Amino acid sequence: MRIHEWPSAERPREKLLARGAGALSDAELLAIFLGSGLRGQDAVGTARSLLSRHGPLRALLEQPPAQLMRMRGIGAARACALKAALELASRSLHAELERGAALSDPGSAGLYFAQRLRGLQHEVFAAMFLDARHRVIGFEELFQGTVDGAEVHPREVVRRALQRNAAAVIVGHNHPSGNAEPSQADRQVTARLRHALSLVDVRLLDHFVVGDGRPVSMAERGWM
Repeated sequence: MRIHEWPSAERPREKLLARGAGALSDAELLAIFLGSGLRGQDAVGTARSLLSRHGPLRALLEQPPAQLMRMRGIGAARACALKAALELASRSLHAELERGAALSDPGSAGLYFAQRLRGLQHEVFAAMFLDARHRVIGFEELFQGTVDGAEVHPREVVRRALQRNAAAVIVGHNHPSGNAEPSQADRQVTARLRHALSLVDVRLLDHFVVGDGRPVSMAERGWM
């Protein structure tokens, strides 16, 4: 049975319009992008096959465009559409943070760090610089390391904060292992950064650790 022959309440597009995108499964969301399936298969069936072979969804979407294009059922046009959708989501979140959501909604800042850093094969330490109203001035990847860690230099974070005339900073780094639990070294770096920034009257608002699942906020843990 083709999708247009399904009961209307079960069709991905009609389901999205009636109940919102959050009601759709990963396969149904992916099927909307695909539009149609492989020969003898509807779009949802093709999406399920892709997720079975290359999933879960995050792992599939993190593949570079060249790799996506080689997957049966995607190709160049769909690979571009998927990557464009991810970039639209990232820019939308960044625009939200520019309006001051970094402090009023700390989860948005954590999600932004996750979008930028999750899935990288090496550890990256990044900083988000904020003005006095906690709007985003800029985001920079400052230090890169191996799968074991990145050496963080508080002096460089302070220098970049002063160059941008930042009033506050949020930092974050990824754990390529996927385990987002902060290490003792992560906590020590946070303390050093907080002290160094305080000397120039810049607040360190949070330090996010990105792995699989929800980023860990050190502020929420009471470690700030």
